[in-house]
Amino acid sequence: MNAETSPAPRPAGLRFRWAAALRVGTFPTLVLLLVAALLLNAGMGAVAVSPVQVLGIVLERLGLETGIEYTTQQSNVVWLIRLPRIALALAVGAGLGIAGAALQGIFRNPLADPGLIGVSSGGALGALFVILVGVAPLGLATLPVAAFLGAFVLTMVVYGLSRSDGKTEVVTLILTGVALNAIAGGLMGLMNFYADDEQLRNMVFWLMGSLAGATWQGVLPATLLIAVGTTLLATQGRALNLLVLGEREAFHLGLSTERTRIVVIVMATLVAGASVAVAGIISFVGLVVPHFLRLTIGPDHRSLLPASALGGAVLLLIADLVARTIAIPAELPLGVVTALIGGPYFLYLLRRTRREQGGWG
Repeated sequence: MNAETSPAPRPAGLRFRWAAALRVGTFPTLVLLLVAALLLNAGMGAVAVSPVQVLGIVLERLGLETGIEYTTQQSNVVWLIRLPRIALALAVGAGLGIAGAALQGIFRNPLADPGLIGVSSGGALGALFVILVGVAPLGLATLPVAAFLGAFVLTMVVYGLSRSDGKTEVVTLILTGVALNAIAGGLMGLMNFYADDEQLRNMVFWLMGSLAGATWQGVLPATLLIAVGTTLLATQGRALNLLVLGEREAFHLGLSTERTRIVVIVMATLVAGASVAVAGIISFVGLVVPHFLRLTIGPDHRSLLPASALGGAVLLLIADLVARTIAIPAELPLGVVTALIGGPYFLYLLRRTRREQGGWG
């Protein structure tokens, strides 16, 4: 091919302007998608409710008369069923998204997610143990409390076993997490073996993740925990930017690397553990969302962390809408939907990144 027929390379200035436009437009786009997902989730389902009726129901529940007409059934469905579920999806999606972005930054590994350090498997162990023994000393709160404690304890075990001489090596932490996740998987398999049919169905449905049964009483405590952890993680953007340079370089620039790692891991555990406790295991949100946004807005964690929270909320709202409406009156497990959405897309991202970088070596 000669010079006359070969395609002209794209000017560097054009690529720069295109990338800058992507970065500027990402947050407004995420906000618009979030608003659209909120309206669709509130209105769509077995009982149809228009956006105007949704607004009227919310305002009148808050004590403001609007004159908008709707039925009692529509009011109860929106206020008592759909809005608590939407609030839970917002909290869980945002929490998993920002936790995944923070852990990918702390490990300097775009394949990291909350499950890597034992959050998901620990929460599953706690929940499955409660289901198997059939003991509920805290009533309906027993299962989420057990799941949260399991997630927190196993993560702290992973972290404790990874420490040596007051320091924690990232590679050791990851490998320890892989080993303990494997052990936890074996224990879960053992519990499944001894469970009866009803217990097994409950275990499998919980492991697949779901937002069904969300109530205002159950949503508020989990949302508070996730909000605290998400807010604290969002303040770690500069520290994570320094860590990307390398631990030695970050230390010489004045960053306490060990303290930063502890804060990020504990906060990510708090957020992801609370999410697992109330929604079960929901895969790929903490993995795909930060990875995709890193390609669009760049690696600056000061922007990436809040964008991942928004993106996680949008993805989970869309996935929950699909889970609720694709097979009415039945409902698909939410974890199945996120896996079917996130898995193929993540494979596409991997192939695209490998092709653009010319391999991983």
